[in-house]
Amino acid sequence: MTKTPVVAATAVAPMLWGTTYVVTTEFLPPGRPLLVGAVRALPAGIVLCAVVAALAGRLALPRGAWWWRSAVLGALNIGLFFPLLFLSAYRLPGGIAAMIGAISPFVVAGYAYLLLGERPTRRLLAAAAVGAAGVALLVLRSAIALDPIGLAAAGGAALTMGLGTVLGRKWGLPQGYRNRGTALLALTGWQLAAGGAAILAVTFPLEGAPPALTWTNAAALGYLSLVVTALAYLLWFRGVTTLAPTQNTLLTLLSPLVATVLGWAVLGQALSPGQLVGIAAVIGAVLLGTSAPHEAGPAER
Repeated sequence: MTKTPVVAATAVAPMLWGTTYVVTTEFLPPGRPLLVGAVRALPAGIVLCAVVAALAGRLALPRGAWWWRSAVLGALNIGLFFPLLFLSAYRLPGGIAAMIGAISPFVVAGYAYLLLGERPTRRLLAAAAVGAAGVALLVLRSAIALDPIGLAAAGGAALTMGLGTVLGRKWGLPQGYRNRGTALLALTGWQLAAGGAAILAVTFPLEGAPPALTWTNAAALGYLSLVVTALAYLLWFRGVTTLAPTQNTLLTLLSPLVATVLGWAVLGQALSPGQLVGIAAVIGAVLLGTSAPHEAGPAER
């Protein structure tokens, strides 16, 4: 059966992530990737955990195996992923970083086969290949500088989030809540809080004291924390625990698409004919891959 409403809701997450580049470059102080990552994740996690506390009392905190599971997922999806992603963005042209990120569906397919025994269909692999080609048309330019550290960081980001996606699918949602929505809030809050705390622990030793922030900076950070992180990851983890991993990860191709369109609409960047073909290819790949049949996962069995 298809999961059209879940796919549509999950697709909002990478689309929101696609706004990060414009917000970061236009409204935040430069050179503070760890601070931005910590401020994005930790307050969002605390807010979601507070909501769970209001709804479910003592179940706001993990129990049993979920202490270490949420720590592992928080490290993979947030604590490691955010710094690696920002490091690759600083050391590589945006096109190269996005192109390496576009291999994520293949990475997730490999993890899903090893950990879940799920063999990707030809349809999903074809969609992933078309999507990667579309991202290449969107972002690659003739002048390419290859920095080994940046390449390693971009590859590491794809590997960590891919593993976090598959483990999230394997473990599903925590039990004991009255409804799925509250369990999803808890799972998302735990990961954001754990990952944000890990980033914060290294932020000041590596980046020093935070700079003075303007009201514009504060508003941009609030948007990144509450909308691009809390809301987006809530929608994302709903997809992680519902959709097939490779199917879910195909939606991340929408992030560079949105970033490209915003660059044209907000920053006045030109769109070439090749980029227009890339936009069509990414949309076609997402529609092809996410319309595939779906097997029930751990959270639904």
